[in-house]
Amino acid sequence: MSTSSWLASDAQSPDLISDDMPEKRHLRVGFVALSDAAPLVVAKRLELGHEHGLTLELSRESSWAAVRDKLLTGELDAAHSLYGLVYGVQLGIGGPREDMAVLMVLNRNGQAVTVTPSLADAMARTGDLREALVSLGRKPVFAQTFPTGTHAMFLNYWFAAQGIDPLSEVSSIVIPPAHMVAAMEEGGLDGFCCGEPWHAVAQARGLGRTVAVSSDIWPNHPEKVLACRRDFVARYPKTAQALVRTLLSACRWLDMPGHRAEAAGWLAEPAWVGAPRDLIAARLLGDFGRMQGRHALLAVSFFDEGAVNYPHPSDGMWFISQYRRWGMVGAEALAGAARTANEVNQTALFEAAARAEGVPVVSLPASEVLCDGRVWDAASAADLGAYVDGFAIRAR
Repeated sequence: MSTSSWLASDAQSPDLISDDMPEKRHLRVGFVALSDAAPLVVAKRLELGHEHGLTLELSRESSWAAVRDKLLTGELDAAHSLYGLVYGVQLGIGGPREDMAVLMVLNRNGQAVTVTPSLADAMARTGDLREALVSLGRKPVFAQTFPTGTHAMFLNYWFAAQGIDPLSEVSSIVIPPAHMVAAMEEGGLDGFCCGEPWHAVAQARGLGRTVAVSSDIWPNHPEKVLACRRDFVARYPKTAQALVRTLLSACRWLDMPGHRAEAAGWLAEPAWVGAPRDLIAARLLGDFGRMQGRHALLAVSFFDEGAVNYPHPSDGMWFISQYRRWGMVGAEALAGAARTANEVNQTALFEAAARAEGVPVVSLPASEVLCDGRVWDAASAADLGAYVDGFAIRAR
């Protein structure tokens, strides 16, 4: 179905929303130059907000720290955000504390780990990450994008699953996603974890090789979210719901046949991501070349009939469990994790928006086996203390 015909068939009459117009109609929404910003770019290019009374102004930010700071100062109304950024701010880890809100999940999967060609060769030769790292003759240096973010937690989890203590045996540094490839070219960096298309770019330029995708670490893991301060939701509840409806429409559009290839062309433009279209399209469509993985090498998922987008409180609880595992929060944060997650994740607002859009409400989180063989499910979330204590490698 063409873009124009899809819009015509799905558009709502203004009369249907006239009684529930948003309190604030012009929104400034931040994003970082990544392929998984696609829902925001699609929403803007197709002006999907108009049918819900919204006009979106997208603001490309240089880093996740900039997203955080502009959300806190009110320069941004909402943002494409790392899940872990929201929870890090909520808990006041390493910076200001503010009550935050997760409105919806924008995507699952779609991240990766890339290492230098020489390290990739050593991994292939030895079949063992530790032995390959030892061959460097020094402590390895890996980059992630934000201290409490998905990429930092995934790198830690990936190393620990292979018997490597990320706190003592690896040097971790923070680099914005779009700067990862330049950092690899400059040298001194052995690998990085972030979103696409920067892994595809590094590989295409012969600077790195992708050795793991994030679905190999945690299949169908939550990734970017639509985030805002919680007082924004309190002040503008109709606006928040309209924004969720807009982004649900964009996520649904991305899952329709042929639309990801079209979106890749938009993302390639300098205003959005500014990387080669073919490299963006390949990873959006799940083309990882000849790479093998422990789990299925799953492509980034934006909708999947609504299963992607529900903001499960258990997602947030996983991040809190990892913060405790690595000594970033105390026991009190773990004890209050369920309460925190239920306050941050706006499930009632999401459910109302989803029903208004005719999107199935998939409120039961899936049970998944992560790369170390441990299960993350409702039982794990119900006893976070036991879950964290079960890790052999953790902060002491």
